Amino acid sequence: MEKRGQLIIISGPAGTGKGTVVKKLLERNSDMSLSISATTRGPRPCETDGVEYYFKRRQEFEKMISEDAFIEYAEYNGNLYGTPKKAVLDKLEQGISVILEIEVQGAANAAKAFPEAILVFLAPPSMEVLRARLTGRGTETADVIENRMKIAERELCRAEDYHYIVVNDTVEEAAEEIECILTAERLKVSKNKALLDSLNK
Repeated sequence: MEKRGQLIIISGPAGTGKGTVVKKLLERNSDMSLSISATTRGPRPCETDGVEYYFKRRQEFEKMISEDAFIEYAEYNGNLYGTPKKAVLDKLEQGISVILEIEVQGAANAAKAFPEAILVFLAPPSMEVLRARLTGRGTETADVIENRMKIAERELCRAEDYHYIVVNDTVEEAAEEIECILTAERLKVSKNKALLDSLNK
């Protein structure tokens, strides 16, 4: 069977619960790893450099762009985000599946670089629930929340660019649905030609 790791791209509007669902997937699957993105935005109170993100000054980030060190990068809400390339490639070759938790714009760029990537769009149960989740964070002003809601509306229009859509009503169910997607992808005939060749000898 296919031994190379799978590249899973998970996107969705801010407040959908991407980080929580990804955390649950990592808890349940020892052969999965999260790609840590670099960003020019400042850390939130609960975030640590090298854990949630690599926090970079804009000048540092732009230098990495010039060195072709990213699979993808994009600007979102005034900040740059990017996926460092080498660590992802190394893990895939070791048979470790890598999750990219990235914005919609970055996901489109990553999919161009990795056509075999599995694209999952994580959606909220409703826009009302999304607003409540954003407000419940207590980390952003009303103006920022309004801007994020407008961005979310635009991002939802891009869901058709993805292979799958998963509604994050409960974290456990969302994680289970993504695991089912990955199992189905791994069992595709197109990804198991070596197995078929060995059986046909």
